[in-house]
Amino acid sequence: MFPALETELKQQTLPDPYEDFMYHHLQYYGYFKAERGSLPNSATHQHVWKNNHRYLLSGSFGETADLIPDPLQKEKRLWPTCLSSAVHRQIEAENRDSLMLNSPLLKSRQLLHDDLGEVNSRLREPRDLFAFFSSSGPLQAPRWPIECEVIKENIHHIEWVPPQPEYFYQPTGNEKVPEIVGEEKGTVVYQLDSVPSEDSYFTSSRVGGKRGIIKELAVTLQGPEDNTLLFESRFESGNLQKAVRVNTYEYELTLRTDLYTNKHTQWFYFRVQNTRKDVTYRFTIVNLLKPKSLYTIGMKPLMYSQLDASTHSIGWRREGDEIRYYRNNTEDGQQPFYCLTWTIQFPHDQDTCFFAHFYPYTYTDLQCFLLSVANSPVQSQFCKLRTLCRSLAGNTVYLLTITNPARTPQEAAAKKAVVLTARVHPGESNGSWIMKGFLDFILSNSPDAQLLRDIFIFKVVPMLNPDGVIVGNYRCSLAGRDLNRHYKTILKESFPCIWHTRNMIKRLLEEREVLLYCDFHGHSRKNNIFLYGCNNNDRKFWLHERVFPLMLSKNAPDKFSFHSCNFKVQKCKEGTGRVVMWRMGILNSYTMESTFGGSTLGNKRDTHFTPEDLKSLGYHVCDTLLDFCDPDRTKFMQCLAELKELLQQEIHKKFKELGQDMDLEGSWSDISLSDIESSTSGSDSSLSDGLPVHLLNTADELNGRDKGTSLGPSKMTTLILTKNKERMQREKPGFTVSCSPKRNTNPSQEPAPDTKPNWSRNRYPATKGGRTTAVVYPSLHIYTYP
Repeated sequence: MFPALETELKQQTLPDPYEDFMYHHLQYYGYFKAERGSLPNSATHQHVWKNNHRYLLSGSFGETADLIPDPLQKEKRLWPTCLSSAVHRQIEAENRDSLMLNSPLLKSRQLLHDDLGEVNSRLREPRDLFAFFSSSGPLQAPRWPIECEVIKENIHHIEWVPPQPEYFYQPTGNEKVPEIVGEEKGTVVYQLDSVPSEDSYFTSSRVGGKRGIIKELAVTLQGPEDNTLLFESRFESGNLQKAVRVNTYEYELTLRTDLYTNKHTQWFYFRVQNTRKDVTYRFTIVNLLKPKSLYTIGMKPLMYSQLDASTHSIGWRREGDEIRYYRNNTEDGQQPFYCLTWTIQFPHDQDTCFFAHFYPYTYTDLQCFLLSVANSPVQSQFCKLRTLCRSLAGNTVYLLTITNPARTPQEAAAKKAVVLTARVHPGESNGSWIMKGFLDFILSNSPDAQLLRDIFIFKVVPMLNPDGVIVGNYRCSLAGRDLNRHYKTILKESFPCIWHTRNMIKRLLEEREVLLYCDFHGHSRKNNIFLYGCNNNDRKFWLHERVFPLMLSKNAPDKFSFHSCNFKVQKCKEGTGRVVMWRMGILNSYTMESTFGGSTLGNKRDTHFTPEDLKSLGYHVCDTLLDFCDPDRTKFMQCLAELKELLQQEIHKKFKELGQDMDLEGSWSDISLSDIESSTSGSDSSLSDGLPVHLLNTADELNGRDKGTSLGPSKMTTLILTKNKERMQREKPGFTVSCSPKRNTNPSQEPAPDTKPNWSRNRYPATKGGRTTAVVYPSLHIYTYP
């Protein structure tokens, strides 16, 4: 041991400073009656803390942040900072028995410490209840798996709305299909090392990821004339595993699979430097896994020029020519790969540019937004920010509760709830942009926003899978599984984000009615925006789950397609948030799918969506909520009648396909909707991969211990069309469907794309101010984050 240290500690008795503080705290409030002289001398203890550097604690935001879950790794943060090298060596030899690790001073984690190690006489907020947002302090730094290398640079982009519509790419038929050369004939100019695969699983994380020196993966330029592009993707949400130069201006790119898996290659986001102007580059991504893609019907990749952003305030824009999506012809008996190729001309020499599958929205972007809300004296009054849970890597999953304070307990109890979530699939950043638009509006001082806060309690989880967002996954969490197939899980420690979300909603349902649940997603094969819901079997509420989507299509006719909505509950979707919440009792339970591409409707036909388009959908969700809950039920009943008519047309169509023309005037409404609708084909991965191997035994044990606690699916009654046909031919009671005043004459069964319904806007007697018939999307604040 250390003689000088032992002598000093024998001379000075050091009680627990947390206990010392609590005595003072309780005495101040009159709960502790001890004599003042019997209390420990806190000032003396603070002097010892201040002058003994071995007790200094590093902040949780620095590069030396501890690993999770092993608390013993803190010992490196507790080493002395001003001792001689000989003492350092002695500490290294005896650290396991060191008094420093056994000192009562180091057992408390409740006191706040400043940068000099001084005790701050106030309690730390409980980590599991509150987020650490302070106008003077740093944001909580993202935590990465310890296998991941992370560059030190902070990547940020400005928001920008293109002045002109960005039209889909129109194929010429002469697009080149480049032969895949590979690294055997090309030159590897960028390649990630030690990427976790399906053979490994997540163990621990730290701020900054992998310890040690960050390797320089980009090739070394041989001089100013060397025009090799320099690639990088080791930043938040980045994804590119390898780049091979196969010609002077031609590169083959390989995407990294989701961590701890061998699939889900779709999301890409990477940086290139050392660009040359007025020459044509070709990029080909060689390991995509989907047979179908929006790139086949006109979608363009996104490009961002740092010089354009800094000099002309131009942000992300759709670029690319000779775009082709095709199957790789190499046959090796493995799963087939698909390629995306495009050409580009960079706007500047020596520029730094980025490419992405869609507009990135990172965990840091979310935290910057939430920080602005927490620091707003107005918004923080009706938006309470809390920690729902911690992710596997230890990142905060935030929960927002948004509502105006109620005047009476009865008024508070009468409020219904609305639950909104996003980014369970990390590569679907379009969900975050819709969520951003919703939050911008609901937190505004608009009379409609104030009215919504008066009548609802909004529970919002803006980023369900922060780990996946941080590392640049497309679909999975660090458990290597699609979280949207595991909402019935009982493995709290392995799937904390969705386990806590489900339990939060379960508790909410015990308190009040949840009017609507919606999870925001992205879709890679269909254009427009649409909802997936669940057919209701209760005839009392027949077709009611379709009213909200139809209303939304009327409020956003150039973006939202009711024709693309689907309400069939498939067996393979039983673990999704939409179906699980529906089975828990939420009638209006939806998945909102927003395309990575653009619109085929109305004034926006054949144009790409921008972030502003998606944010406007967040506003239209609010607008439609007021329509949906209007005490004047005219609009609701109008939509219900229109839905019955549309359904009757669909039944006629189905019988015609079967070659059976019949007159449906009877109990046609008893036909099972599930028999009529086809599969949604909505998900990129319909079937669950099951649990990771290392979790199977754990799940079996918990299932054996807690039988009956999992959310098993209830039985659904199904009626076969042919049987209904025979029954209806016998009955025919002469039932006539009332025609809606908004009868749809569009043969494609789409709501008329260019018209907004002439619905009255005098929704509630208490509405603050009148509302015009044509709702204009309110201007939103555009944040440029430092």
